[in-house]
Amino acid sequence: MADRYLVEPNVEFIKDVIGLGGDTLKKCFQCATCSVVCPIAPENKPFPRKEMIAASWGLKDKLVGSMDIWLCHNCGDCSTMCPRGAAPGDVLGAIRSYAISEYARPKFIGKAVNDPKKLPLLLGLPVVVFLVLGLITGLLDFTPGGDEIVHSHFFSSWLVDMIFIPLTAWVVVVFGIGLKRFVNDIHENAVLEGKTDKKKLEIGGFMRGLFTVLPTILKHNKFSECIENKDRNTAHLMVFYSFIGLFIVTNIFFVVLYAFQTHGPYSQLNPVKWLANVSGIALVIGSALMIKNRIGKTDQVSSYKDWYLLWLVFGLGASGMLTEMTRLAGIAGLSYALYFIHLIFVFNLFMFVPFSKLAHLVYRTVAMAYAEYGNRGFIMK
Repeated sequence: MADRYLVEPNVEFIKDVIGLGGDTLKKCFQCATCSVVCPIAPENKPFPRKEMIAASWGLKDKLVGSMDIWLCHNCGDCSTMCPRGAAPGDVLGAIRSYAISEYARPKFIGKAVNDPKKLPLLLGLPVVVFLVLGLITGLLDFTPGGDEIVHSHFFSSWLVDMIFIPLTAWVVVVFGIGLKRFVNDIHENAVLEGKTDKKKLEIGGFMRGLFTVLPTILKHNKFSECIENKDRNTAHLMVFYSFIGLFIVTNIFFVVLYAFQTHGPYSQLNPVKWLANVSGIALVIGSALMIKNRIGKTDQVSSYKDWYLLWLVFGLGASGMLTEMTRLAGIAGLSYALYFIHLIFVFNLFMFVPFSKLAHLVYRTVAMAYAEYGNRGFIMK
């Protein structure tokens, strides 16, 4: 006798997915063309057809705790070939956005990040924090003297670290809490649906899976397999590696500052400075190309969350490079103002990264690592 399953549709979940960019969901008539044409779907229980069915029925728990929504790279091949224009790639993107909001706590911050009306509040928060802490500690000086432009004389390095070190700890804690639930959920879902032969989650095996998928992530191999949006690969790589480069630079200068007591500004001939400049330029060009591609894809849904992240990343890179250029040009007032703006962008990127679309870098990496560990057949396909 066949097993019976009680289906309990969550109408609110369906509405949320539609509101997050999956408005074509109901056009799907389950022909499976999307799963057939997807170049990166595993042969065992391929996506995205089963996700489209589950979304149509409002099966929230089945989707939010699934690793497969993260294995999809939204390359667009399925959406282009869909005979009904159901755009499965956009629907899965909307489900991922919903999943991020489910795992990131506290939820009210996630709602604020996704609400365009709250943008002035998000941008104003760091301004208030900077001014209050700066004036209380005396580490913010609006009239820095000297013939040379030194940004730490205006906005002290101590003040920067006083704000951003706790902010980094906050991000780690928020991601840690969310990922603990996420890993347990995707394992439970994989066991229930027969996507893995591992009945018990082993952290050691999972970590080995993580190291195995790192080359695939660093080379963006899965992006390269896609056809429709293959032009996005270069822009994504530029932004991806620019963040890695700037992360390395930040940590090196942090050690140099506190361990060796060597303060900036540093010579343009310094190799670390070269890495910083190259990474900054790559961030600006890469994010600009992503914006250009997004504008050109009139058939692809772009939600507020997409534009918020794109313009935030572009603003981060542009303000950083302009700060550097105006310092070298000797335009003190403008350089200090741009540095303040740059820190506002940095604050927003750090503070809200677990709640923004950028969180997909973490969740997708974890999902790919689990897929490798659980023998999902995704990486080695």
